[in-house]
Amino acid sequence: MFNCHARPQIMGILNVTPDSFSDGGKFTGVAAALRQAELMIAEGADMIDVGGESTRPGSDPVPADEQIRRVLPVIQALKQNHPALTISIDTASSAVAAAALDAGADLINDISAGLGDAEMLPLAASRQAPIILMHMQGTPKTMQDDPSYDNVVAEVTAALRLRIAAALAAGVKPEHIAIDPGIGFGKRKQDNIDLLAHLDEFVALGYPVLLGTSRKRFMGSICHVEAPHELVTATAVTTALGVMAGVQMFRVHDVKANRQAADVAWAIKRAQ
Repeated sequence: MFNCHARPQIMGILNVTPDSFSDGGKFTGVAAALRQAELMIAEGADMIDVGGESTRPGSDPVPADEQIRRVLPVIQALKQNHPALTISIDTASSAVAAAALDAGADLINDISAGLGDAEMLPLAASRQAPIILMHMQGTPKTMQDDPSYDNVVAEVTAALRLRIAAALAAGVKPEHIAIDPGIGFGKRKQDNIDLLAHLDEFVALGYPVLLGTSRKRFMGSICHVEAPHELVTATAVTTALGVMAGVQMFRVHDVKANRQAADVAWAIKRAQ
């Protein structure tokens, strides 16, 4: 599932939520969600990440049964139409993850790295499901209230080491673990920039790295842009940077631009 040496993978974001920061409410129906997924697949997405809970700053938790109601019909339809497609479930709830895996999802993308639900890591182990462990300071509700670090790269690296150890202790196979530094999740603008400047340190941990910068606000503050949909080029720049640093997966809204950025950067990197 995860391969540190393969062509970089593009993960298309499919939020079936009414309140996500960039595309909330656009794909809440199964038909609309499938149309968006078809577009992302046509543009070069290697996998689709389906989420039923917004994790934007200030957002409230969504009960597991509501997440399941939102995501299951979409996952089932995607798997029926595209049996070979890799589907990720974006959730911190083991109940949602279990239901999604039963419906055809292939991996778990957990922004809490197993801290939000004590059953998540044992579930991943028992189901032999690959899992992405993301770093977040606080919770989506509070993470941007007053995030603080003395050395963000060292602290996030150390935190991810602890979550990797917890996953291994729970029985998750090493080849089923990937990590995500959590750009924008409990980080200040400069924290995000520092993390991007040192992506190689996360790659050096020896696990595939997922980068999720898509349309995020800190780039808007750099570019003096407020509308998230106007940050496609900025996102693609970080994708190219990530490829050159050894990042393996990129979670994005805008597949076409980021597929191109990843492929060109990959061709250059292979020539080094």
